[in-house]
Amino acid sequence: MINGKKLTPAEWEIMDTVWHLGGTPSVRDVLEHTYPNGEKAYTTVQTLMNLLEKKGLLTRKKIGLVNFYTAVYQREEMIASETQHLISRVFRGSAPALANFLIAEENLSLDDIQNIKSLLKEKEKQLKEK
Repeated sequence: MINGKKLTPAEWEIMDTVWHLGGTPSVRDVLEHTYPNGEKAYTTVQTLMNLLEKKGLLTRKKIGLVNFYTAVYQREEMIASETQHLISRVFRGSAPALANFLIAEENLSLDDIQNIKSLLKEKEKQLKEK
């Protein structure tokens, strides 16, 4: 949630495509990449992209009759903002509470656990170096 703007699942899907395609994709580019089997109409995707522009998450540049869009924020910035909002709202500001929930509720494989341990060791090392 950046700028206090909450995204719907459909808006996240559009943003993911814009980030994946990079550059300045058109509505048609996003439509063909995200919904290759025609699951959504052109006008639906256009409406979603216009809403994202109004929310300040996309910019639009018109060349001829075609609108091209650019993401205002990087994917990582949006994920960080959404995660902070989740931690604040659901876990009362406690990142360890979120981690505890994920470990307790998710079906983690041994590889997942090893990866998490590795990430924690790396973070610990970074903090000790400061």
